[in-house]
Amino acid sequence: MTDPVLIWGAGAIGGTLGAALIRAGHEVVFVDNVPEHVTEINAAGLRIVGPIFEDTVRAKAFLPSDLTGQFETIFLCVKALHTDAAARALLPHVAPGGVVVSAQNGLNELVIADIIGRERTMGCFVNFGADYLEPGIVTFGGRGAVVIGELDGSTTDRVTALHKLLLDFEPNAVLTSNIWGYLWGKLVYGALLFATALTNDSIADALAAPAYRAVLTDLGREVGAIAKAEGVVTEAFNGFDPGAFVPGVSQAQIDQSFDDMVAHNRKSTKSHSGIWRDLAVRKRQTEAQDQLGPIVDAGRRNGVPTPLTARLIAMIREMETGQRTFSPDNMTVLASAATATVA
Repeated sequence: MTDPVLIWGAGAIGGTLGAALIRAGHEVVFVDNVPEHVTEINAAGLRIVGPIFEDTVRAKAFLPSDLTGQFETIFLCVKALHTDAAARALLPHVAPGGVVVSAQNGLNELVIADIIGRERTMGCFVNFGADYLEPGIVTFGGRGAVVIGELDGSTTDRVTALHKLLLDFEPNAVLTSNIWGYLWGKLVYGALLFATALTNDSIADALAAPAYRAVLTDLGREVGAIAKAEGVVTEAFNGFDPGAFVPGVSQAQIDQSFDDMVAHNRKSTKSHSGIWRDLAVRKRQTEAQDQLGPIVDAGRRNGVPTPLTARLIAMIREMETGQRTFSPDNMTVLASAATATVA
């Protein structure tokens, strides 16, 4: 792929990815909608802190309204709820033969493809730990899976080139013919992370807690059932086996999956999810509706009930609006959604 690489969204994911590419010798241009962040990057560089590497990299940064030109390689790294607006804003900057890579959480490729065109949209899965701390500073807390693939599963010259590019960020980056399997696998895991954000527990502590195990298992199984109904074969990553959350799996396999998730998260200095940070630190809307809403929609299409996912979305919304506070009791409230459905 031709430099410069455009990173649209210079926060946790985009900032970390862009900084690593710059360190590898690539030219990167950042776009972000936070004026203070853009100003700081231009004035002093983007500073990456944390255990993986610490560095300050220099690159041009722009507000969306100030960017000019077209780019062959664009990584879209905004929150899922901003995908539609960001895709429309970057559309004029996509070169005729260019591609937009969705380095996000959720099924954002579907939104991007509707706006940019399916032929110019690339699927991407990321699971590394990072957080935006303040203007000009991002923390890279832990390595995780990075996967790229064409939406139709084909192996093309461009996906091969993009995979080579991502190897400069994550040496174990994967080129897959089943990107939807990874994305849906992350939706199972993501639902569990949204549930942990109902408490003040760290990701690892919440996943390890015996009191939470039953409701988290039921939630994971609910999303796994939707993936199966969609005809998706989910893929494992970083110790998480979404195949453990389908009917007929033994409790031992489920417990092993939880143990592996706990072990992976214990290694990261990113103790809490970005969802929890949005609620507790940044006091802003989360991605709940945009990440979990498509699960409920898919359940409706396939005639598969999603009471836990729907209740989880509603509870996160209550957290956003101050109608609910962090508490272990929220797990009991979430579990009651399944009980009410059975009753």
